[in-house]
This record gives sequence, C-alpha cells and structure tokens, in this order.
Amino acid sequence: MDLYEALYTTRSMRRLKPDPIPREVQARILDAAIRAPSGGNTQRWRFVYVDDPALRAELGPLYRACVDQLWSSPAYAQRIEQAKQAPDDPASVAMLRMLKSAQHLADTFEQIPLLLFAFAQSDSTGSSIFPAIWSAMLAARAEGVGTTLTTILAFRKEEVYRLLGVPEGQGWEMVGCITMGYPLGRWGIAERRPVDEIAGRNGWDGSLGFSVPAPLWPGDGS
Repeated sequence: MDLYEALYTTRSMRRLKPDPIPREVQARILDAAIRAPSGGNTQRWRFVYVDDPALRAELGPLYRACVDQLWSSPAYAQRIEQAKQAPDDPASVAMLRMLKSAQHLADTFEQIPLLLFAFAQSDSTGSSIFPAIWSAMLAARAEGVGTTLTTILAFRKEEVYRLLGVPEGQGWEMVGCITMGYPLGRWGIAERRPVDEIAGRNGWDGSLGFSVPAPLWPGDGS
C-alpha cells in the first residue's frame, strides 16, 4: 500500500465485523508498531491483545459506562444538546454522525474481535508510546483492519487493570485501547478543516504561506 494512501485513509472505523483477525496479521501489526521511535530508546511499553470472549464481556459494560460518563460531561453535554436543537446545521450533522458511530462501538463492544491495550511505564504523557500506537493503526490499515483509538476506559482504569492483571506499584499507565476488526464501511479521506486555517508560520498568527483547499492525495495522477 502507498504510504500516503495509508495516511489519508486511516480514519476511525467503529462499525466492525466480528470475524477474528488471524494471528499472523496480529503479529505483523505489533511487530511494525514496536519499530516506532521510543523516547531514549527505553521501550518502556507493554501491549496487551485481548480476544477472549469472556474478558471482552467484562470490559464491555465498563466501556459503556465510560461512554455514558463522557456524553454527560461538560465537554460534550452542551455540544450534544446544541446539535439536537439544530439537527440540519452542517456542524450538527457531523456531530450527531460521530455520536451515533461512537455509541455503536460502545453498544457492540463485546463483539469487537480484537483489542490492543497500550501501557507506558513512568510516562503519564504517553509521548514515548504514541508513535507506536499510530504505527500499529497504520499497519492495521495496510492489512485491511479498521481501528479506533479510545482513551475513555481511563475513567474505570482500576477495574481494567484488575481484569488485565496489570502489576501494581511499577508505574504502568494505560495510554489507550485500540479496537480492531475488519470494517463494515468503506475507507475514505476524513473531512478536515484546511491546513491554512489551523496552522501558522514563525508565530501563532503568522501566515502559513500556502493554502490547501482540497486534499493533496491522490492528486491528479501526474
């Protein structure tokens, strides 16, 4: 797969088939992930694959509780209410679409065939493991596997730690969980604001110096 195709089309895929992901595919994804940069080359990370149905059945209710907590939080409650009040507004359409997709992931959490938990040791920022997380998602895209990075299980991390047997007192922090499965939907380029609206040069308000009104990939083929 072309690198730019992977970069442009690796978006959150929350509607997934329950089909299992072969072990050889899992191996390629994780082996690619650990080739990512690691701060000081310390590699103080731990990855945990979860495909056991009984374990997923215990994680599912926790995930839904976390989603409910997120939707009722100040950061989301007002936005959701505003979107419902003006459902035809373009911003509301996008918000409600995201909400529906995220809720579907929560409602079907037990059916997700594979989860990848990422833990960093003595690094609460996750800066030394996020490159590996993104590499795992790009590698999954190359294998036709859809992913979504979620961090909200941190709301119930003590229960997650207990279920996964995370050692106590060793400084391990759960940085995120990647849901993995073969997607029901199609790959595509995510809609984003143009780069010149969200970036500057030589200062916060400095003009970027170029505009990109439409995605540069796949280009005109020349």
